[in-house]
Amino acid sequence: MDFSLSPEQSEIKRSVESICANYDLKYWAQKDAEESFPEEFFQDMLAAGYTALTLPEEQGGAGQGIATAAMVMQTIAESGAGMNGASTVHSYVFIPKAIALHGTTEQKERMLPPLISGAERACLGITEPDAGIDTTRLRYRAIRNGDHYLFSGEKVWPTMGSTADRILLIARTTPIEECKRPIDGLSLFYTKLDRRHVESRKIAKFGRNAMESCQLYFNEMPIPVEDRIGDEGKGLYYLFDGLNPERIMVAAEAIGLGRAALRLATNYANERVVFGRPIGMNQGVQHPLAEAWMKLESANLMMYKAATLYDAGQDCGAEANAAKFMCAQASFDACQAAVMTFGGYGYAKEFFVERFLREAMLTRIVPVSPNLILCYIAERVLGLPKSY
Repeated sequence: MDFSLSPEQSEIKRSVESICANYDLKYWAQKDAEESFPEEFFQDMLAAGYTALTLPEEQGGAGQGIATAAMVMQTIAESGAGMNGASTVHSYVFIPKAIALHGTTEQKERMLPPLISGAERACLGITEPDAGIDTTRLRYRAIRNGDHYLFSGEKVWPTMGSTADRILLIARTTPIEECKRPIDGLSLFYTKLDRRHVESRKIAKFGRNAMESCQLYFNEMPIPVEDRIGDEGKGLYYLFDGLNPERIMVAAEAIGLGRAALRLATNYANERVVFGRPIGMNQGVQHPLAEAWMKLESANLMMYKAATLYDAGQDCGAEANAAKFMCAQASFDACQAAVMTFGGYGYAKEFFVERFLREAMLTRIVPVSPNLILCYIAERVLGLPKSY
């Protein structure tokens, strides 16, 4: 496999780097501290077309694959924007893709242009408080009532859910006890968030605070039947199409985050003088940073292998899960090594690396825990018995 960038990808990377250069570490620290959305950065990315990166050209997109999208997200994170920056456009790889792959011609023409242009903003409504990562156990229902459904229930962790215009929502349309398998009976909708029927409550978080997370409470919110994507009861199958790409994207972002931390730590180790010499001369400082670099670059190869397989239409479940596991761990280790290189200053916000460490923790948790990835590899790759 050739993981070198094509001329087109190189040009895209330079374009993203040019945009990111306008937003320094102080900008991102301020956005994180104020818990305010990076509107200026998002508008620049929107104007450059990065909200339609993976959509076909006939649908207003750039027609790029997941490998290119991963490279874009990695470049954003590596610039110092971290997860706060990457998350501004992260979901635009998945929300439009679900509509493009499974929507009708009418739905594509109605739903995609406002989303791509930024006229409308969307969030994801998947996780429920009690179901957690077991999406088959979602219980809140959308009940058919003539030409619309009525949805009542809760969704947790929708990013920017309090300000979004629309939501990609999965809900149970058939009670689980009436389904042959738990995966059945769930339907996917892309619909307007009718604020008369929705209450939002902000979730205070450890990191990535420029991107609000919240819990949404729905009280019989009407959803037109024409806003259902695909067949009733098949929504989770449609969502599964995006599982591997999402793991690849988070893996790429994690590497970018780790590289940003490693860059700051290396610069500091070269400049900080203690006992008459740079601390970077000490092997106790050198070796953790060198090991962090090796882990990041090795994990990054698995990420690109997974992305290359996906874009070639080949199975990449094992590689995508392994990439997410390895990249998240390598990122966390690099960010921790960076904080330790700075010593006491690493704990201070003005030196930025503490933010990277907080954000690196997120990449270990989402979209799937390291424990479940280990179970997946043990069962699907090694052929060991199912443990849960």
